[in-house]
Amino acid sequence: MNASGKAVIRVALALTVAGLLTIGAHALRFPSAASDYSCTSNSTEEVQVAVAAGESGSSIALTLFTLGVVRSQSAFFALAISDKGAAAIAPGVHLVNTKLCAVTALAQLLDSKRIVGLLNIQEGARQSEVIDQMVSLGYSKKALLLAISEVKLSAPFKQVEGLLFPAQYSFAKGTSAATAIDHIVTNGLAQIKAAGLMAPNLKYSGQELLTIASIIEAEGHLKDFSKISRVIRNRLAIDMPLQMDSTVHYIEQSRGRIFLSTKSTLVASKYNTYKYYGLPPGPIGNPGRAAMAAVLHPAAGDWLFFITVAPGDTRFTKSMAEFSGWKVIYQKNLSAGLFRSEK
Repeated sequence: MNASGKAVIRVALALTVAGLLTIGAHALRFPSAASDYSCTSNSTEEVQVAVAAGESGSSIALTLFTLGVVRSQSAFFALAISDKGAAAIAPGVHLVNTKLCAVTALAQLLDSKRIVGLLNIQEGARQSEVIDQMVSLGYSKKALLLAISEVKLSAPFKQVEGLLFPAQYSFAKGTSAATAIDHIVTNGLAQIKAAGLMAPNLKYSGQELLTIASIIEAEGHLKDFSKISRVIRNRLAIDMPLQMDSTVHYIEQSRGRIFLSTKSTLVASKYNTYKYYGLPPGPIGNPGRAAMAAVLHPAAGDWLFFITVAPGDTRFTKSMAEFSGWKVIYQKNLSAGLFRSEK
């Protein structure tokens, strides 16, 4: 204890919050211990607790104490250290009740429904869909498009599509569109690097691998990702057109369609993998971790074709004849309405 009767606690730990929030090694000075609020408190007063990216755990504890959320700063800090769930606290502005015990305060900080202006980017979401979500949160579409156009990208990346990594984001009130987009893209680039898509001596560039990942994400379910990855690799290896419906859907900005018309396959766009050979110019959406992993770890197989003949039943083959037979089954099931639930 020092002369003022306050304990000096030195900590050295690395508590990651959503991959962004850390507690570093530094000295913390707490007020004299006070009993925690009761966990049966029924206070209805709410305050906004802003958790910044990179903010220390001691700072969060102090904020909660200062706003009257917890009575004991040290109690919350100790809980954050001991409870692994604290690693899931997301940066952003959280609506939290006052006069809470540390356990309840942590639970409310972990409740995504209490995050103000939560942006939840789903795996495979397109840039246009992310923009629409952000507009619904109050951002100007014009400002967002300008921010995206001004993002400074280095090789091999050529556009923001694909870099808006699927995750939950929340930004403090007044955060500019440029700051928000820059934060999302920075996270996306970090995730791409962590996934290994930027490793040296790979056959394809990071941009090309990200494009393949986006197609994998759009074409199938998680259980089939590695097989779809192999089909794409096999077709590219023999200079066979990819003929992926998802790339045409991207051109037409359509979702939920099962049948692709002949007219659609003739659309004059480099993203049309029926008309043009090789990969499209860039990603057709924003893939998640699983799709990125599948790019680098395709399943072993000689498949060139795949088709979902019924919901949950996707088949892979090297034989055009077998694929044609499965296509007849698919068309029958489509006519019978088996795919309605997936539209």
